[in-house]
Amino acid sequence: MTQQERLAFLEARLDELIARHQPSGAVIERLFFSKNTRTALSIAEARGMILATLARADVPCIELTPQHVKIGVTGYGRATKGQVQIMVQRLFSLATPPTPDDAADALALAFAGLSSFRHLHQ
Repeated sequence: MTQQERLAFLEARLDELIARHQPSGAVIERLFFSKNTRTALSIAEARGMILATLARADVPCIELTPQHVKIGVTGYGRATKGQVQIMVQRLFSLATPPTPDDAADALALAFAGLSSFRHLHQ
């Protein structure tokens, strides 16, 4: 599958999810610069597609840095992945820490994003 086909697939799936769940907001992790430019470029393309899709659907979106996510979940901006996983486990009352790391990161981003949206609308 080409990058163009992957982005089209992701866009169609995101459109379906937005239509089904009608979110009142979204959160995305702010892009950081990577040593691997090929990976960074692919991520930037996907982020651009996601941001454009959210904008077309009138879904407000905030962007959080990894440090803000860590602060929002653990209270410490330099928390380790393990510390984030343990706090996510506690916050979501999970039997075990979420795995893989990406799952814990997504839950942490969602939690920190919800907190940020609440703060913005007070």
